[in-house]
Amino acid sequence: MSEESPGAADSPGKSSRAGRNLPAAIAVGVVLGAAILVSLLTVRYLFIGIIAAAIVVGTVELAGALRRAAEIRVTLVPVLAGGQAMIWLAWPFGQQGVLTAFVLTVLACLLWRLPGGAQGYLRDVGASVFAVAYLPLFAAFAAMLVPPADGVGRVLTFMIVVVASDTGGYVAGVLGGRHPMAPSISPKKTWEGFAGSLTAGIVAGALSLALLLEGQAWQGVLFGAAIVLTATLGDLVESLIKRDLGIKDMGSLLPGHGGLMDRLDSLLPSAVVSWLLLTAFVPG
Repeated sequence: MSEESPGAADSPGKSSRAGRNLPAAIAVGVVLGAAILVSLLTVRYLFIGIIAAAIVVGTVELAGALRRAAEIRVTLVPVLAGGQAMIWLAWPFGQQGVLTAFVLTVLACLLWRLPGGAQGYLRDVGASVFAVAYLPLFAAFAAMLVPPADGVGRVLTFMIVVVASDTGGYVAGVLGGRHPMAPSISPKKTWEGFAGSLTAGIVAGALSLALLLEGQAWQGVLFGAAIVLTATLGDLVESLIKRDLGIKDMGSLLPGHGGLMDRLDSLLPSAVVSWLLLTAFVPG
């Protein structure tokens, strides 16, 4: 998630200065945000179901992009099944359940690919293990935010800071972006946009920890800064993957955004850091 354009299919007449079909992007964002809020404010464990569904879609998008662009074949059945096991076992069993499911999924990927022979074996298995780690393993940390008594506050803090980082970066990048941050990876990402992300993320972190989790403001500042860094890293990593594959978007499911993977890029690594820091700052 960044100030750069995520949507390859947007028509020129509808795109904003940064390249997005802004009305469509806002509408999709509102719908997704509403679904998350409804799940958290009714039965919070429904949020785990949203995570699980998003990871299925994201995994299929990633596997499809790898197959179309580089003829890399992810072992989709064990990756999908194991990914769901990792997310759902995170609920009752925490890290132990996630680690067990991850290791068994890697073994299943090694075995599933055996009948295909030696040609491309390492390439396909390596991509499969990468997919398992990049999507469901990271997403399992978001699922582990839910079970504590203050799980709603933890998830909201995580989501609010990531959204603030994305929004702050987008606005600052569009209005004042002049100096490219990583032109060879993501040409439209600027240092001005990063400054906007950092400002918005720190403010959101300080307010969220203080108001939603009864934490300290300094903890929120550190949390906000860390999430901005991981969200930015996640966006750059996915941009580099797409550049390596020679594609603009992972998919076209979400109007104004691209594929669902193009929206998960900053959330996935940020979920890991959110769980680590909130566990340290606000013991459940």
